[in-house]
Amino acid sequence: MPVTATDVARRAGVSQSAVSRVFTPGASVSPAMAEKVRKAADELGYRPNVLARAMITGRSRIIGLVVAYLDNQFYPDAIERLSRSLQEEGYHVLLFIAPNDGADIDGMIGEMLSYQLDGLVMASVAMSHDLARRCEGAGIPVVLFNRGQAGGVHSTVTSANVAGGRRVAEFLVACGHRRIAHVAGWQGSSTGQERTAGFLAGLAEAGLPCTGQIDGLYTREGAAEATRRLFDTAEKPDALFVGNDHMAFAVIDVLRFELGLRVPQDVAVVGYDDTALAAWPAYDLTTVRQPVNRMVEATVTALLARIEGRDPAPRRIEIEGELIERGSTLRPERPE
Repeated sequence: MPVTATDVARRAGVSQSAVSRVFTPGASVSPAMAEKVRKAADELGYRPNVLARAMITGRSRIIGLVVAYLDNQFYPDAIERLSRSLQEEGYHVLLFIAPNDGADIDGMIGEMLSYQLDGLVMASVAMSHDLARRCEGAGIPVVLFNRGQAGGVHSTVTSANVAGGRRVAEFLVACGHRRIAHVAGWQGSSTGQERTAGFLAGLAEAGLPCTGQIDGLYTREGAAEATRRLFDTAEKPDALFVGNDHMAFAVIDVLRFELGLRVPQDVAVVGYDDTALAAWPAYDLTTVRQPVNRMVEATVTALLARIEGRDPAPRRIEIEGELIERGSTLRPERPE
């Protein structure tokens, strides 16, 4: 027969409620009591039944984490940080991988709701209004990480994408570039739309048109093909803003190894994210840093506030990141 909490209580010489408190994250229990109970549990081979506790308390302490685009180096890092932060708060993380094309997200998350989740984090994945209402109706708080959503049903945490795109335009103009093109992030996503909007606004404020804009779809293949098309014209760009680092690496490879161009002497390249690979000497990429630590902290804080009923109102949180200058761009023409 499986070892029960009653067996542990009898071995430790404590009440069954004391055993329950020891194995309930956040519950009040003295260090001496906890040590005594855990010692008895180890001797008996006892493990708490999380599902049974969830049925009694109505809380599973499980957070669903949905992510797509794992080929983008930003997300594995963000997922690890999110998971650790939630585990430090006493929650378990159930990871679901969504298809990159967003197909049947609603159906997949509909199945997830049967796991009696305490909350849901959607990373790089959009949510339909119907599904948003279903989660709201089921009392499952949702936070969108690095994705926005119209309507304000759920909290969203992103970098300040519009400001970041504008900063790239201002920087490239300050570097002396006048033929500036854009390999955009997927225009079906809020991040792609906002970075593009900020970039185009920054060029317009400087009195410059965008030399060319092609949607790179947040893929290496899309970015590589976009680069070939932008340089198969009479007016070739002298600078490129690429919607994220993952695409920027492909852009640099095409410029160097297919088109025989030098970066940054012939073409400057700026990305967005500041993934670890951006600092590698092979790319040395100038990029806008997504402040992932602050984004993760804001996501966990917003989610727990909704789970615990302290702040049920959805929030739109944007966190500004700095532009990191590296060797893929020339230095700006600053006055002496």
